[in-house]
Amino acid sequence: QVLLVESGGGLVQAGGSLRLSCAASGRRISIFAMGWFRQAPGKEREFVAAINWRGDTVYYSDSVKGRFTASRDNAKNTAYLQMNSLNPEDTAVYYCALEGGPSWGVWSGVSDYAYWGQGTQVTVSS
Repeated sequence: QVLLVESGGGLVQAGGSLRLSCAASGRRISIFAMGWFRQAPGKEREFVAAINWRGDTVYYSDSVKGRFTASRDNAKNTAYLQMNSLNPEDTAVYYCALEGGPSWGVWSGVSDYAYWGQGTQVTVSS
């Protein structure tokens, strides 16, 4: 059974930073792309960032580009999302996701990922 567990969310003031972690168990993540998504109340889940299996190709949504950095440590079976210069519009539940089969690519669609974490709340106060 594949299990993804996010951590690192919380309450932060505008302009602050948080680092999210996504620890995987039940599968080695080293050959799979991983994604980060978020969902605000009343809105659909939206793409934030995705990183390929080696960590050398990363895509970001326009709304977070230049502020967020996705990375991964395959030896630790963990992915990370460093979030800087946070603003209230970043408030959401953040999810990490793992693709179901090795594609050697990097993807931004919700349907591209087979496994999801339970999410971690990020709240940015103004």
